[in-house]
Amino acid sequence: MFITETEIAVRYAETDKMGVVYHANYLIWCEVARTDFIEKAGFKYADMEAEGIISPVININLNYKQSVTYPEKVIVRSWIESYSKLRTVYGYEILNASGAVVADGTSTHVLLKKGSDRPIRLDRHFPEWHVKYMELYEQ
Repeated sequence: MFITETEIAVRYAETDKMGVVYHANYLIWCEVARTDFIEKAGFKYADMEAEGIISPVININLNYKQSVTYPEKVIVRSWIESYSKLRTVYGYEILNASGAVVADGTSTHVLLKKGSDRPIRLDRHFPEWHVKYMELYEQ
């Protein structure tokens, strides 16, 4: 399985008065890791958007296991949990400096033409991306 790792330094602005990271910031970290995953797979999300295609989140699930505090660093692992021509589910694990999983989860994405709400197929609009995702998912 192709798994990427993205290091994130906890910023003070991401914490509450006790120095604990606010839960919504974990979602941002997953998005940063997903974009990094796409780039490490050889593509750029910005190129997709330049062609009028967006990839919104249609579902997200995160399980919080342990708090993260400022000024820790975390590693976000990301991979393709499942893939079809219409939807991609990315998996995530967020690890603290000692390697403990502090959160895990998934996000589900589809492709849409900007201004539309009908999903489109990755293989028809970005065939190279589809072939690579099939390869990465089957590893």
